[in-house]
Amino acid sequence: MKFRNQIVVAAAVIAVSLPAAARFVPGSHPWLDAVGLLGPLRAAGLAAEPPQVAGGQGGGGMAGGPATVIAAEPVRQRLSDVVTAVGSARGAQSVALTSGVSGRLVALKVTAGAQISAGEVIAELDDEAARLAVERAQLVLADAQATMQRLERLAASGTTTDLQRQDAELALRTAELALRAAERDLQDHRITAPISGFVGLIEVQPGDQVSPSVTITRIEDRSSLIVDFRVPERLAAMIATGDPVQASPLSAPETVLEGRISAIDNRVDETSRTLRVQASVANTDDALRAGMAFRIALAFSGAELPAVDPLAIQWGGEGAFVWIVREGKAQRLPIRILQRNADTVLVEAALQPGDLVVTEGVQVLRPGAEVAVAGAPAAPKS
Repeated sequence: MKFRNQIVVAAAVIAVSLPAAARFVPGSHPWLDAVGLLGPLRAAGLAAEPPQVAGGQGGGGMAGGPATVIAAEPVRQRLSDVVTAVGSARGAQSVALTSGVSGRLVALKVTAGAQISAGEVIAELDDEAARLAVERAQLVLADAQATMQRLERLAASGTTTDLQRQDAELALRTAELALRAAERDLQDHRITAPISGFVGLIEVQPGDQVSPSVTITRIEDRSSLIVDFRVPERLAAMIATGDPVQASPLSAPETVLEGRISAIDNRVDETSRTLRVQASVANTDDALRAGMAFRIALAFSGAELPAVDPLAIQWGGEGAFVWIVREGKAQRLPIRILQRNADTVLVEAALQPGDLVVTEGVQVLRPGAEVAVAGAPAAPKS
């Protein structure tokens, strides 16, 4: 019984307050119209009719005058498309250092992490056998040279044959080649850096037997890094060598580095439908390392589109729209939002030259209502 009494009291309060609001609070009309009560209340004489403006159109202005709004012509900006990808970095040059010959390691001349120059000695192998081979080749060469000189002296007296001289010349050339090979073998017992860079972890130690298949260390030139990443195939015709990119280490996303595309693959991967791209990023302060993951951002400019203030965008049952002032009257113009920026929104809309987009005062507008734009010069009276 108590609950029923409360319902009766509430209904009575609503029955009294709705006509009062309709008559004395014009701001309640949009809400009453939305719930379907404004029409019946006007028919019963309990709600005032909307004020009329020139031309017989319902307006949103006070005392039947045009509604005053703030509006401006939309600016035009280019649509920007930003594509991001994640890739791995490597040094501008990277070499896995191995020995050219087999032998026992007797000395290491560098430590891990050291910065070295091209040609600097990294390690030395036991070269006693190689030195003996060089000395033997020198003796054979000296004997071949002496034989050749003797035959040349005898040639003047006619006691040598052409065949003897040819054999001596062949022996001399063979001895020269054998000495060059022995010297090269001796040189290979000293392992030098082929590039400048930083020494990685050293995988061997003095006393180990090494061969050409054993990696001694890795030398990395990280003065700049090459980031390897992939982009969708739709971008194949839109990117070119030298285009700028922005790179951010995943470990420090607040760091943004400038780079440029250094190489583009000549074909799209048929499985992933992506194109392999490489970008070069400077590492002047040596804060980056090969193997780090980077987020790469590529920006592309598109068509030029109208840009409106975010405050101008309204929403209705059919989607987004803006109020515009066209020939002094308010119109609702449907839009399609294409891109949101920090202070503008790029839209697709059927705007005409001279249209003004309303940013303030939209709450009092009705389609076809006369509008006065704040700050605009008044129209001359006829």
